[in-house]
Parts: sequence; structure tokens; C-alpha cells
Amino acid sequence: MDTKVASKVLVTGASRGIGLAMVQQLRAEQRQVIAVGRGTSVALAATGAQVLHGFDLALHSARADLVAQLQGERFDCLLMNAGLLKPDQVSELAQCADAVQQQFMINALAPILLAAALAPQMVDGGKICFITSRMGSISDNSSGGYYGYRMSKAALNAGGKSLAVDLRARGISVGLLHPGYVRTAMTGNQGHTSPEESARGLLARVHGLSLANSGSFWHMDGSPLSW
Repeated sequence: MDTKVASKVLVTGASRGIGLAMVQQLRAEQRQVIAVGRGTSVALAATGAQVLHGFDLALHSARADLVAQLQGERFDCLLMNAGLLKPDQVSELAQCADAVQQQFMINALAPILLAAALAPQMVDGGKICFITSRMGSISDNSSGGYYGYRMSKAALNAGGKSLAVDLRARGISVGLLHPGYVRTAMTGNQGHTSPEESARGLLARVHGLSLANSGSFWHMDGSPLSW
């Protein structure tokens, strides 16, 4: 690996919402960013980040194409933000199986597979953070419903914990981060927190991530969360 290549931050789901806000704030810090998404936006282009769009990361072919395009890059941080929420209730599960499976692929399997594929290109001591959800907590579930989203985020948490164990020898730390209830398209613009405020909190948690707290589950405000 060419150690003269400058390391960068990769952000997925970067065209809008929390992903866009993280890219904007990273670029304001003069960080080199590669922003990945299914689409792009005027606001994303204006950040000056390197934008790679047209990637549906739920597809094996798209992930393989992205990894191929990223050959030769080095990363000190991967921010896996892309996600999907589709409401479902127990009475609807028989009709929602495809949507549940889609959420598993996008929310859990795709980010873990992409992170594993890019891990060889990370600097020793780098950081991987998955934007998960408190709705993936089993002990915190008091309202039920949202089967696909809850199960997929719980699976993402489990996969992230395993990566934390497996990459520890290289000094790579892994964080599982809840962004809060954020006003984005995913939530129908309902919520308590703006994307900008959420991004600031998330990036603060990234900054504070180390091997000492690798594999743990945190709210963007700094509060530890239970599994």
C-alpha cells in the first residue's frame, strides 16, 4: 500500500439529510471526503467533496463496482450512514416480507459487507462508524412495531460489534451511533433534532471513539445506549 496517499473519510448516504450534513461539516474542517450515494444533490456538489453516485449499495454488483473505483484510496474513517425505514405492524408482516428483507439488506448486511471490503484500505488506528438506531435496542423496545427496521438495526449492531473485535489488532475502532430523532425525509421531516445538530453530535462521537470504547453503542448526544 502506498503510504504517500493521503487518507480520506468515506460517507455513504451522503446526498441529503444526516449524510449531507456530515459531509458539509467534515469539509468545513478541511477533511478530504468521498461522498457516496444512490443520487447526488446541488448541496452535496457544493461541498467540494469527491462525489460518487449511482450506487445502490443493497446490490452486490454496485458494492463491487464501488470497491473497484476506490482501489488505491486510503481511509482513516468510514461513516456508514445509508439506511431505509418502512413502517410495519404485526398484522401486516405477511404482506411486508419483501420490505423487511430490503431493510435487512440496506440497513445491516450492505454496510457490514462494504466496511469489511474496505477494511484492508484503512490506516491502522482508523475508525468505522455505523449510523444505527436506538430502535435496534431490544431492551429499549417498549412500543413494538417497525419489525423490519428494528430487526435490521439490531443485526447491524451485532455485526458492528463483531467488526470491533476482529479489527482490534490493527487498532481500528468501531462505533455504533444513534443519530437521534432527526427531521429528515426518512422521518417525514418529523423529529426533535435538525440534521446539522445530529451531524455535530455524531462527529463528536467519532472524534471520541477509541479502542477503549470500540464496539459500544452511543446516542449522538454522548449518552451510552443499551443493547
